[in-house]
Amino acid sequence: MSTIPDFNDAERWVVESALRERYGERTPIELADAEVRLDPEVPALTSCPTIYWTARGAHFVIMKTGRERYRCQFFYSAHQHYGTARAEYDELADCVVSLLRAQADHEKETHGVHSGMVRDELGDEGE
Repeated sequence: MSTIPDFNDAERWVVESALRERYGERTPIELADAEVRLDPEVPALTSCPTIYWTARGAHFVIMKTGRERYRCQFFYSAHQHYGTARAEYDELADCVVSLLRAQADHEKETHGVHSGMVRDELGDEGE
């Protein structure tokens, strides 16, 4: 049994609020558990409380790895996993916002939109 506390009401509110801000509507979340390797040097897996949701063709997870410790990633398939620039966060709000930004940036790059592009470079879609 894991000693990591479950997500509490305040933590769920932080995630749900960020999702409402990002998508403009309520996005259902699911509570789950994920087996995570907390220390890369130790092969043991630890059961961690996890928040999961899907949006815009992607699956998202935020894993609670300790008291006020979070990891996150988004994925499209078993072979397409993505994370953020940081391995772990001590602020849940930073974690969820970074995850949503990383997925939005990935989505833009996948569709050929890069930072600094002007309307003429985007083609007819911007008109």
